[in-house]
Amino acid sequence: MIVVDDIHMHFGGIRAVDGASLTIEGGSITGLIGPNGAGKTTLFNVVAGVYKPTSGKVYLDGEDITGLAPHELFGKGMLRTFQLAHEFSTLTVRENLMMVPGDQSGESLLGAWLHPAKVREEDSEIRRKANEVIEFLEISHVADELAGNLSGGQKKLLELGRTMMVDAKIVFLDEVGAGVNRTLLNTVGDAILRLNKERGYTFCMIEHDMDFISRLCDPVIVMAEGTVLAEGTAEEVKSNEEVIEAYLGTGLKNKPKSKSGAAS
Repeated sequence: MIVVDDIHMHFGGIRAVDGASLTIEGGSITGLIGPNGAGKTTLFNVVAGVYKPTSGKVYLDGEDITGLAPHELFGKGMLRTFQLAHEFSTLTVRENLMMVPGDQSGESLLGAWLHPAKVREEDSEIRRKANEVIEFLEISHVADELAGNLSGGQKKLLELGRTMMVDAKIVFLDEVGAGVNRTLLNTVGDAILRLNKERGYTFCMIEHDMDFISRLCDPVIVMAEGTVLAEGTAEEVKSNEEVIEAYLGTGLKNKPKSKSGAAS
């Protein structure tokens, strides 16, 4: 579904992404991991249209989408969430969800004046959809709570819910587990798995929690120093010596040996 072809993103003399290439298959939950400064979020921002790359191409279902703005990508079914939730804090959970669909007739002053019946009909359908999302995510108990009053985990569920308000082809999740307690993180993980299995959502997620990655993701792509270092199952990348070297600064070849000569 997504092909990233030799992407470079330079900021002056800093090569934040330095020749990264990867593929995200439709229907997968792909994990993107790597040490801090590996270029993960910068690559996300290039794919999601925040940055226009210095060079390289990004394709969505075979279409060149390099450099398209986020709102244009939204129209093509590409959505993303952020490490820090971007909720409308003074609106309720239900109202946050109802804000998502674009081109609502009620957003136009002229449309609101001349076609009030159409506005009411659209509003009723969007509210029905929002209530369906709320039920799916099991957050009915906070449906009428101001979003600014939610916990970190509840805000992440709300962000996930907003991607359900439109026909998303692929959702990029940036550290969905950041600031979320273990119980709610399990709930978020359950929702991602259900969306993937029951509704065919494709996900790509940046995450540092390897237990969470191992539970959800296959494949897992590892970035280091702005490029792709390794790819495989969670277990394969965790045992990859180059990955260990990138994270810890020491691979198996540098581990002290026991008296028998084997690495300890």
